[in-house]
Amino acid sequence: MTPSIGQQCRSRCLAESRRRASRPTNGPGSVDSVAMTDRPVTADRLAGIGPTIFAEMTKLAVATDSINLGQGFPDTDGPSEVLNAATAAIAEHHNQYSPGVGVAELRTAVADHQRRFRSIDVDADTGVLVTSGATEAIAAAMLSLVNPGDEVVMFEPFYDSYVAAVAMAGGIARFVPLNAPDDDHDEWWFDPDDLHAAVSPSTRLILLNTPHNPTGKVFTSEELRLVAAVAIEHDLIVVTDEVYEHLVYDGAHIALASLPAMSERTLTISSGGKTFSLTGWKVGWISGPEHLVSAVRLCKQFLTYCTPAPLQLGIAAGLRMGDGYFAGLAADMVAKRDRLAAGLAAVGLEPYRAAGGYFLTTDVSALGDHTALDFCLTLPGRVGVVAIPSSAFYAHPDRGRTLVRWAFCKRHEVLDEAVDRLSGIR
Repeated sequence: MTPSIGQQCRSRCLAESRRRASRPTNGPGSVDSVAMTDRPVTADRLAGIGPTIFAEMTKLAVATDSINLGQGFPDTDGPSEVLNAATAAIAEHHNQYSPGVGVAELRTAVADHQRRFRSIDVDADTGVLVTSGATEAIAAAMLSLVNPGDEVVMFEPFYDSYVAAVAMAGGIARFVPLNAPDDDHDEWWFDPDDLHAAVSPSTRLILLNTPHNPTGKVFTSEELRLVAAVAIEHDLIVVTDEVYEHLVYDGAHIALASLPAMSERTLTISSGGKTFSLTGWKVGWISGPEHLVSAVRLCKQFLTYCTPAPLQLGIAAGLRMGDGYFAGLAADMVAKRDRLAAGLAAVGLEPYRAAGGYFLTTDVSALGDHTALDFCLTLPGRVGVVAIPSSAFYAHPDRGRTLVRWAFCKRHEVLDEAVDRLSGIR
């Protein structure tokens, strides 16, 4: 009878333990005395990927006691209904491992949400997988769906984990440039020819983010139909990151999976962090057809296995809140967007309009001949404000050489203080 995988692993572990036990514990040739060689320890597929820019800039914000307009997290807690539901879940002893796919209450709430807001029918049992934030969902999707050498098409700039997740899967990222507004375009835009050119016989999937981080672009119906047409023509999977779906200020959010012929080839990712101002909870989900969700589940079970049960129950309560909450969230955020936009313009940094999300982008070349990175590294020491150089979101940093991202998801008084400090940069 062939030994099971578990038995084979235990046998190998036992043999290795015996081998190590037979070796001397000190002296020449011992385990303790063997020095590491100069061989690189980092896997080749992660070459060129360094620490995330968010960790570096947040550390700088703390060291200089600066206002942090870099990392996109609110400075207020989410709604009491969500907080109280999680607290109650803890008191009711929902404190052990949850099912790896997620608690039934949240999976049902996600399926109901997709039907209510996106007109998409998703099976709560087979078409929803709860993850530890959208970042894990993205990584699990890439690891599960991308083979070494497969190509993944994404728009540039991009959220920084995208390229890392593709690299971890052994894939190759291909980029479609998003161009800043100009005399002919009121919004961030892309050339359809660039999208077609990015696809090759090796392309496996398209990774799409709308509303888009960092630009704030909300992809239009026409643009999404173009993406859908390319995916259908080349038989591609599409993974959509829609974490800012309830933070749309101009236009409307359209889920790609709701378009004709797209539901069977699209995985939709979202989370409770942005929708309920609870980014530290890291409760996300991925939804779609069973054959794609089950593929991602194979990988996710060996990452975090499960997400904290009380927090899942809190987010489930949030997704059942009335329409007034979601409309109020967007109205509050658009007021903050407009407040920071006016302040940045007043100090000579006219921002590009953000149709959704948490961020505004400015071109700092108006204030002198310096790169965005230099500007952001010196800004905390000069005026006590932290922002993010958008070049960190480009595979071709020159494309974002002078662009800076500012988070407006802060209290009004914090935004006002930041603008007051920024008046010293002129």
